[in-house]
Amino acid sequence: MLVVGTNEEYGASSASAQPLNEDTPLRPISPYGVSKAAQSLLAQQYALSHDLDIVRVRPFTHIGPRQNERFVTASFARQIARVEYGLQAPVINVGNLGAYRDFTDVRDIVRAYTLVVEHGEAAAVYNIGTGRGVTVRHILDLLLSLSTCHVEIRPDPALMRPIDIPVVTADCRRLQECTGWQPQYTLEQTLHDVLAYWREHTAKNLS
Repeated sequence: MLVVGTNEEYGASSASAQPLNEDTPLRPISPYGVSKAAQSLLAQQYALSHDLDIVRVRPFTHIGPRQNERFVTASFARQIARVEYGLQAPVINVGNLGAYRDFTDVRDIVRAYTLVVEHGEAAAVYNIGTGRGVTVRHILDLLLSLSTCHVEIRPDPALMRPIDIPVVTADCRRLQECTGWQPQYTLEQTLHDVLAYWREHTAKNLS
């Protein structure tokens, strides 16, 4: 059994604690993070108490084509596509652009899930991420570099989180040593594919 958690289980970790490994204390600061931490501990308890083959993963921020527009990368790409097609003013609404996050292509994440199921140790937990942090601003700049449109970047208070951890990056050595997993998609390729998806999606809605 594969139990999928989240890096939000780690919660309030300082920049000096980065990158986060699986032994980092769990200090979730969101209801979502709390629920996932509880799920993870319960899965561990069942694995140990009932000798069940349960493995756990904590994926960090994953992105890719078809992701819902409420997530930051998809939101940026959707807005850029809409500007290109003349469906909205040349303005991109943004939240906190200064946060550092560990962005991984969802296709690499799912491949890691398969490898953990095949090779992971029961009751163990594995981080999944690239180990490299980039700012949200860098994500936006890369997407804009793939477009010919010129836009205004406009902060939107509604998109700001009440609590936002400045830096979150993954230490994935346990996963790599156990399975040999390495990310195959570059950030640039992922963002190219995300923008291509939203361009296609936007064009279909016009027809």
